[in-house]
Formats: sequence, structure tokens, C-alpha cells
Amino acid sequence: MRLKSGDRVRVLCGTDKGSEGQILKAYPAEGKVLVEGVHVVKRHTKARDTTTPGGIIDKSLPIDASNVAVVCSTCGPTRIAIDVDEFGKRFRVCRKCRGAL
Repeated sequence: MRLKSGDRVRVLCGTDKGSEGQILKAYPAEGKVLVEGVHVVKRHTKARDTTTPGGIIDKSLPIDASNVAVVCSTCGPTRIAIDVDEFGKRFRVCRKCRGAL
């Protein structure tokens, strides 16, 4: 999985199709990412103690990493390629414009 926390992504399918957000957390073992403002559900919680109130809270759930595309600043949604410089350091680039992500 080539997605990292902080990447700007666009949702490709599902109920939130077309919405964009930033990756808050990546779960590479499960192949999922947590995107801000996407796949938000309501959870009914009970007050555990005086500091955590009960009620209905909004919670973001992870979505599959295959359902998002990284948004390049110059050419829009794209896939990611890996380039190697002359010192052997690997870095991620846009497949369309070859600009750094």
C-alpha cells in the first residue's frame, strides 16, 4: 500500500463518491485508510465516568484503500509510482506528470 497519512485523496466509489479529504491514519495490514469526513457513522455511547459524556457521537470509520485515489496538485486524481534518484533513495511520484507527491 503506497498511501500515507497526510495524503490528499478522492473517494472513487461508495456513498461518499467524489468527496475529498486527508488521510488521518493508514492501516497497511488491513489495507484500509481513515479519511477525514468520509464514512461517518453515528454511535450511541453510554457515559463511562464524569469526564466522558454519553450521547450520540459522529465517528469516522476506515474505508478500503482501493476505493481512494491520491490527488496530485497539478493533474488531479492519479496513481503513484516509485522513482529512484542517483543516490538510491526511493520517493513517490505522480504517474501522469512525474511530479513529487
